[in-house]
Amino acid sequence: MSSVLKIILQRLALGVLTLFIVSVVIFLAVNALPGDFAQSILGQGATPEAIAAIRKDLGLDQPLFTRYLTWLAGMLTGDLGVSFAQMNFQNSMGGGEMETVATQIAPRLYNTLWLAAVTAMIAVPVSIALGVLSALYRNSLFDRATNIFTLSSISSPEFFLAYILILFLAVLNPLLPSLSNIYDELSFAERFQRTLLPALTLTLVVTAHMMRMTRAAIINLLASPYIEMARLKGMSPIRVIVKHALPNALAPIINVIALNLAYLVTGVVVVEVVFVYPGIGQLFVDSVKIRDIPVVQACCLIFASAYVLLNLTADILSIISNPRLRHPK
Repeated sequence: MSSVLKIILQRLALGVLTLFIVSVVIFLAVNALPGDFAQSILGQGATPEAIAAIRKDLGLDQPLFTRYLTWLAGMLTGDLGVSFAQMNFQNSMGGGEMETVATQIAPRLYNTLWLAAVTAMIAVPVSIALGVLSALYRNSLFDRATNIFTLSSISSPEFFLAYILILFLAVLNPLLPSLSNIYDELSFAERFQRTLLPALTLTLVVTAHMMRMTRAAIINLLASPYIEMARLKGMSPIRVIVKHALPNALAPIINVIALNLAYLVTGVVVVEVVFVYPGIGQLFVDSVKIRDIPVVQACCLIFASAYVLLNLTADILSIISNPRLRHPK
């Protein structure tokens, strides 16, 4: 078996183990949330008998270990269960077909992935370009101004940046809508326009990490002998960086890009709430409010899976792009 394949299989095995541990943590944390779904549905005047009946219908009267195994078995077979809120609504309406958690999450997850994709298309090229230019003109006025701007943006809370952009791009200069209300009937251009403002907010948040890592990785390589040889041959500074330094700095750059892409999927909760964006983050917040345990657990597991998967992808791409990582000493 080749060394690359062996390392990839080891990373995949560690990823599966990590997801198992995370699933235990998610289940215990969600079930430790204060409050009770049956109590919140029936109100303060509910009788103990009515609360016990609802808890039995929802399976909340079973031991914690049994409920975890049932939930884990459902996850492995693709059955995310049925939302407690949907179950209660259908019971109050006299039955009918209930919407599963997977059916609820699917369109929301698509919207979140769309937002992450739009943000990545803007943030990744801008970050790499700014990092290359900052390394090329390091310690110049451009380098200092770029560092100040990116550090200021990353130091500001997401909701603050969101409201600043709403003020300048939606209120004072009505170029973009302040609320990102998207639905299936929208055209591609309309969907893109309504997603642009939250995407710009996320771009301001993630650009600094990727730009500074690109800059640091390139500057770290500029003192290498092969870079000095390229300079002695008379190559222009920009060509030295783009042709020689940047390809050898891909491993750390790929890692930081993957981490920030994971953030775009898992850390969009605040931005989605501010812009009333119908993504999985907004669904997660709404479900926590009403103690809808199946939806909360499914959202948390999706966030964890996205993070682990993107980190695995970053490791594999780093190993492929850097031969030294294939033969660790």
